[in-house]
Amino acid sequence: MKILIKNRKAEFNYEFLEKFEAGIQLLGCEVKSVKNGLISLDGASAQFYNGELYLINASIPPWQLANAPDNYDSNRSRKLLLHKKELNYLIGKTKSEHLMIIPTAIYLKKNKIKVELKLGRIRRKVDKREVIKKREIRKEIEKNIKAY
Repeated sequence: MKILIKNRKAEFNYEFLEKFEAGIQLLGCEVKSVKNGLISLDGASAQFYNGELYLINASIPPWQLANAPDNYDSNRSRKLLLHKKELNYLIGKTKSEHLMIIPTAIYLKKNKIKVELKLGRIRRKVDKREVIKKREIRKEIEKNIKAY
């Protein structure tokens, strides 16, 4: 499994509960861009429309502008491919517990492009401060261990 891109900011802004793997429906000019890491997940999320899950606000520029369709939009919504049972489970969780579905990584698995989705909630400012404090303590401990 080769990780193409990771959304590191999401790990800080959200508290994750569960992880899912989904396929993604791409155009031909987008596949090569994604395989070369030309994708941005900053501000991206997954939302339901008509019982189907879509990736929103993920920017994928075309590999070659000359070969892209005339009306190509790099921020268009892209359909995520999940089993019906997983979709129903996610719909229930997002409606009943007010959770969000966040894309955290895009990777290759058996030469197919997959999206790692995590179900979670937004961290409060107090929780973010605790995360920063724990990270600084861990760095200090590692620094002290290396000194010996």
